[in-house]
Amino acid sequence: MALSYKARRRWSLVILLIGLPLYVVVAVGVIGLFNRPPIWLELLIYLSLGVLWALPFKFIFRGIGQADPDQSPSDQAHCLPLALVDIRVGQLKANLIFADFISSISHKRAYLR
Repeated sequence: MALSYKARRRWSLVILLIGLPLYVVVAVGVIGLFNRPPIWLELLIYLSLGVLWALPFKFIFRGIGQADPDQSPSDQAHCLPLALVDIRVGQLKANLIFADFISSISHKRAYLR
């Protein structure tokens, strides 16, 4: 049975937030059990392990960054891509931090006068 788009998105988050850190800990632990190989071989091992973890989950990650195929085009029209939302939220946070910094400087200057 094929997973729906929403189920694949949820599973991809679980895999990335829980499964991948566990995989990294296990991979480093297993490599640590052996004598340290030459740096080039160690790099090759970690690079291959970094690619191999994703292969079984290829069907889950495929198309996750795209719009929901089950959603109608009119519903997708007023949905911003996630990257744009992140950029706008990041800019808003940066603007608020900058405004707070400027106001704290102006209050300190007024206090020192």
